[in-house]
Amino acid sequence: MTIELNLSDDAPWKKRYRAPAIVASRIAASNPKRGLIRSNKDGVFQLYAWDRHSNDLRQVTDQPAGVVGGQISADGEFIYYLQDESGDEIGHYVRLPFAGGAAEDVTPDLPPYASHYLRESDSGNALGLTTAAKDGFQILLYNNPPQGDPIFTYHSDALSVGPLLSHDAEIAIIASTEKTGVNEYALAAYDVASGQLIAELWDGAGSGIDPGRFSPRAGDMRFAGSSNVSGFYRPFIWNPLTGERHDIESEHFAGDVRDWSWSPDAARLLLHQVHQARHRLYSYDIARDKVDLLDTPAGSSGLAGYFLDNGNICLHWSDAANPPRLLEVDGSSGEVLRDLIDLKSDLPESIPWRSITYRSGDGALIQAWLATPPGEGPFPTIVHTHGGPTAVQTNAWSPSAQTWLDHGFAFFSLNYRGSTTFGYDFQHAIDGNLGELEVEDIAAGVGWLIDKGIADPGAILKTGGSYGGYLTLLSLGKRPELWAGGMAMVAIADWTLMYEDQAGTLRGYQRSMFGGTPEEKPDAHKKSSPITYAENFQADLLVIQGANDTRCPARQMKVFERKLKDLGKSIEVHWFDAGHGSLAIEQSIEHQELMLRFAAKVLS
Repeated sequence: MTIELNLSDDAPWKKRYRAPAIVASRIAASNPKRGLIRSNKDGVFQLYAWDRHSNDLRQVTDQPAGVVGGQISADGEFIYYLQDESGDEIGHYVRLPFAGGAAEDVTPDLPPYASHYLRESDSGNALGLTTAAKDGFQILLYNNPPQGDPIFTYHSDALSVGPLLSHDAEIAIIASTEKTGVNEYALAAYDVASGQLIAELWDGAGSGIDPGRFSPRAGDMRFAGSSNVSGFYRPFIWNPLTGERHDIESEHFAGDVRDWSWSPDAARLLLHQVHQARHRLYSYDIARDKVDLLDTPAGSSGLAGYFLDNGNICLHWSDAANPPRLLEVDGSSGEVLRDLIDLKSDLPESIPWRSITYRSGDGALIQAWLATPPGEGPFPTIVHTHGGPTAVQTNAWSPSAQTWLDHGFAFFSLNYRGSTTFGYDFQHAIDGNLGELEVEDIAAGVGWLIDKGIADPGAILKTGGSYGGYLTLLSLGKRPELWAGGMAMVAIADWTLMYEDQAGTLRGYQRSMFGGTPEEKPDAHKKSSPITYAENFQADLLVIQGANDTRCPARQMKVFERKLKDLGKSIEVHWFDAGHGSLAIEQSIEHQELMLRFAAKVLS
């Protein structure tokens, strides 16, 4: 088989990678004229100050490896982000003036930490954050601006997030897996002034609470969240002071439904549904206890959505053929009114995806996305798995998928067991035994592709990043007969070495998935590690790994590479100078070209 590669600088697939995208946004709680955008419009994902009157963007960060996320202060005067070294996601939060200026360290007395959470209260009087290190999770709340010691602290070995703050930081809610024992949260509400526990919320074994947010109004202690005690997430409103709770139900609901945003007047909630990896939005009128379906465009609205001060909704949207856009939609109907920020780009036509379902080996129903190039099959085929595993592949923009389609490949991405939004039992079926059911679901998907005449049995390649990269390695080791080759990005090869080296945020997550540490659960960690099956590898393997990655650290991959080479297996590892994946457009293009060349070589 000959794969004709188009590697010219103006190749359609490179134009898609270079298409500017807006992947996150925030609006200042008490100053809606100011916002924050995360975009790659200048080549690397950075943070931009957003003037909502003119919709002008001004770049405020210039991190060489890019910026993963950020926050805007309640008054819109400052922008926060985690300043790290070369994308390793270990460092300190700093704040930059919205109008421009030098960065200020907001936690100068702390040692470097990993963190995925920082928030101001809506009034701006307090600043809270989660830090993680090898000794566990520390949740800290400071008067704002931070000076001196924190006014509230919480420590746990278990995966924890917070503090979720009421408007004036009278109450701090902590979400932790300590009580549940699995990768699900229970909530604990504390009085900040006294440090006393006020109330707890959990619906018992086999359930969890998705932490939401307090009402944006001063003095209003209502908190919106979601519980999956029914098997799927459903929203509720809870007052930790009174114990009053109202569960929101509707005949419209299917799959997981979570709260997304309060309206500024706290009269409505924006609700987000994902069912069979498809998105819908609802507006919930609290006084009338009425849920209204919003007629938003088909595709993926999974990034974010929130009410604007005019009653309309700001919605991040994309689909497989269109890069992420920031839309203003009507708050009552869902009709698209305009692009809030128009990042103009001239894109080649792309191929849409379609949703399919099939049965796994034990009868479980699996949903997947499929796209095929023009012509009749069977085609060389890419089998892709998303990261996580607590994530879901939706109908979303993927320059990589379109690249494979441009080159005559079919593209198939499955939501294996462990994926979210298919119910509690589906998500937690893998707990304590990572990899086994996922590989079974992948193998059944390959069988479905062959039976339908879509995939050429001798030209199927496995790929994915992070947990998807892990499943690539594990699939090649446990089902070697299925694959012509594998391409894994920022992957997990050895769970035990991974635990020893990874950031504290991920250590807690790993314990929640396995039910313990590698010392406590050695057999489970060994059984689930691709390195255990090194002797079985038959297909050529390409690994693209970040040298500064603290989620999937370098050492475990170097040990895996050495073992495969000692066994005479074909493995090529490309190291790049960043962390958990590339945030730079041209580096992403370089990685895609590596994979194209690898695929052409393997299938020649």
